Amino acid sequence: MKRQLRPFSVYRFSLVLWLLLLIFFLLVFSFPRWITFFYPLPHQEYVYKYAAQYNLDPYLVFAVIKAESRFKPEAESKRGARGLMQIMPDTARWIAEQMKMEEFEEEKLLDPETNIRMGCWYLSNLSGEFEGNMPVIVAAYNAGRGNVAQWLQLQIWDGEQKNSENIPFPETRNYVKTVLTDYEIYGIIYSRQNHTNSCKPTTGTSLVMKIQQF
Repeated sequence: MKRQLRPFSVYRFSLVLWLLLLIFFLLVFSFPRWITFFYPLPHQEYVYKYAAQYNLDPYLVFAVIKAESRFKPEAESKRGARGLMQIMPDTARWIAEQMKMEEFEEEKLLDPETNIRMGCWYLSNLSGEFEGNMPVIVAAYNAGRGNVAQWLQLQIWDGEQKNSENIPFPETRNYVKTVLTDYEIYGIIYSRQNHTNSCKPTTGTSLVMKIQQF
């Protein structure tokens, strides 16, 4: 003999089903709004300003900041890197000299605008050295330009994103994957119009600069 569902059980099942459907439709129709919680745009006034000044894709800058500091201006690593884009003090002093910044002090790395400005300049400088190859630029930001130049020269890594498993440093290998994945996600969420950018993927086609239109 088949057991019949009690009226209350049927009602509860129906209620749960409708709630699940409601949640599903809310997620679908609110996309990409809900995902912006995980991919925010803090300090965007500085990111857009200096990304434009140094001819960078702002979504790359956001992806780097997300990986480096999780958007915490006061962040400081065990190695001494500081601020949103985790710039080492020695590197910061060199950047300040190149930018002809007067009276630079290490504490200024905790200032969001100063840190983003210097980080964007450095990314642009790496882009010039490595001919806009984005995976290589990201790797050099993490591991240092000298190490990456040596990997390329010795053909340890060819600079292709698809061959990032050949990057000798595990931290840099994971860093490149994380930053480039987050960069793509930022572009999907926020991109409204494409503009040409100096950085390009290793396939030889131009990488477009995606700037949010307000």
